[in-house]
Amino acid sequence: MKKLSLIALFLLISCHIKAQTVIPLPYQSIPDVDYTQAEKKYFSNAWQTEVITNVSKPELLVYAPKAENRNGTAAIIAPGGGLYAHSINSEGIDAAKWLAEKGVTAFVLKYRLVPTREDGPAEFGKEFNEAREETLHKVAKVLPYSVADGLSALSYVRKQAAHYKIDPHKIGFMGFSAGGAVTMGVAYAAETSNNPDFLVPVYAWTTAQPVQEAPKNAPPMLVICATDDGLGLAEGSVALYQSWYNAHKPVAMHLFAKGGHGFGMKKQGIPADHWIERFYEWAVDQKLILKK
Repeated sequence: MKKLSLIALFLLISCHIKAQTVIPLPYQSIPDVDYTQAEKKYFSNAWQTEVITNVSKPELLVYAPKAENRNGTAAIIAPGGGLYAHSINSEGIDAAKWLAEKGVTAFVLKYRLVPTREDGPAEFGKEFNEAREETLHKVAKVLPYSVADGLSALSYVRKQAAHYKIDPHKIGFMGFSAGGAVTMGVAYAAETSNNPDFLVPVYAWTTAQPVQEAPKNAPPMLVICATDDGLGLAEGSVALYQSWYNAHKPVAMHLFAKGGHGFGMKKQGIPADHWIERFYEWAVDQKLILKK
């Protein structure tokens, strides 16, 4: 009986793994950037969450809703992590699963990261505090290629819209912190074929990706942040809102009083816990999501 239970558990885990589709994306190598360490997933004591480091090849993790719940909307999700890691659960998979429950086809983007050694989050904290300019230089070298991964993801999802049974005109991009920098980089660089249909920068790292004028093809945008963001990103989030507002583009913002930086899908017992519900309400109101 015990042996049968173990076999059943193994089959259950195997089915779960196969249920999540992994899509490799095309990419160009980054000049003068060498990945000597293999990609690694582990629990970071520095950040107290699961992370992935040393991503050298971009991929999409697909989280599809049940057929009866599917509403035709898709969202590409870029996790944060200072471009030294992906906070893969709280700012990636957990958000994707929540959206899939609401009928949205979600794609978690593993965009390329700065190469690190044994512990990317610990290295980021130490380097950012002791050698900030050098850290930002490393980020600046890789970020354009991370943005290219985002554009590649949009192109893929739009081309495969029929396969995933989604509306090619309802494909959005959501990103947290460094993923927010990727989100805005995508918005500024997009062309017709890979332009997102909505944007959700969540405490976007506007130091890495400075705020620019809203592009002519700017889609609707919802800005999310907390006033007490520990990295001071509330000011940049306000500037993002203002840039869309000045260009007369559809824009909204939720600037929570508390939440700090990196709240993602974590539960702290405060209003910021429900930011993703506010996103859903906004998207329904904008007719970006058809509520079933």
